[in-house]
Amino acid sequence: MRVAVVGATGAVGQTILRVMEERGFELEELVPFASQRSAGREIEWRGSSVRVEPLVEGAERGFDLALFSAGSKVSREWAPRFVEAGAVVVDNSSQWRMEPDVPLVVAEVNPEALDAHRGIVANPNCSTMQMVVVLKPILDAVGIERVVVSTYQAVSGTGQRAIEELHRQSEALIEAEELPPPRVYPHRIAFNVLPQVETFKDGDDYTTEERKMMFETRKILGRDDIGVSATCARVPVFSGHSESVNVQTVEPLSPEECRRLLAQAPGVVVVDEPHAARYPLPIEAAGRDEVFVGRIRRDPSHERCLNMWIVADNLRKGAATNAVQLAELLVERGLLRAAAAGR
Repeated sequence: MRVAVVGATGAVGQTILRVMEERGFELEELVPFASQRSAGREIEWRGSSVRVEPLVEGAERGFDLALFSAGSKVSREWAPRFVEAGAVVVDNSSQWRMEPDVPLVVAEVNPEALDAHRGIVANPNCSTMQMVVVLKPILDAVGIERVVVSTYQAVSGTGQRAIEELHRQSEALIEAEELPPPRVYPHRIAFNVLPQVETFKDGDDYTTEERKMMFETRKILGRDDIGVSATCARVPVFSGHSESVNVQTVEPLSPEECRRLLAQAPGVVVVDEPHAARYPLPIEAAGRDEVFVGRIRRDPSHERCLNMWIVADNLRKGAATNAVQLAELLVERGLLRAAAAGR
């Protein structure tokens, strides 16, 4: 099998390569692609150096699988080219998620959706991803009527430049030096909280990130009747997204029952001893592929509502790990060969 990783030098692309190596993903040849600026660099892959190639005419030929993490513009142009040339694309951008004929898949939640792919499979938004891994067992057990989520998102979700900006600003403030002007975010992120993740479209009071969470949650869970409301904030944390989630169920579910249910769910770790100061933390989720949940408690304002706190590594389970899991599932189900034969 010949595999392309498009956007291999970015934060998610590098994590994809690391996760593939850790999980022993089987392939004959890996070809990393990046922008012209990064092309020609050498990256480490399984003990050897591999040259990063540019995306140029004809680069898409001869691949069975392509993992994309290079942004919507690149995906819009190049994903169809790779598909036409015979590959199946797993795309991390937002370009294809809302397309009705493109499966939006989380490995632990709706793997059966892969069977309907037509060449492109979309990887969900990182904040949506970690939330639906926790919501799915609850939905199956007692049903869900409504979800209200507030996110506390790390700067690594924006990319390497945002990580560097937080580092430079924090260093300047600690050393009492002149503060560099913000370039990635509209305001200083160091020692601050920004109630805006991504952008506002004309006439909409919700950001594009908040709209993604609302739409993607319903699409992944296959339930248009679930109400979803989101407020997304950026916090001065390098890695790991946190979420405060309020879930209104159809049938009653006690906190104790919820803990037992989630403790058995694939990909979920329950950390819920708040009186001993044990609850999910982004620094403890860093480098892990599980989704962590704690602070599970009854909402005193509603008999069928629970509050909970959900944390995950946004670069791993929120992006790279799920992409590699989807690639593994495509191989296991014979969906790469079937796609190539169909074309």
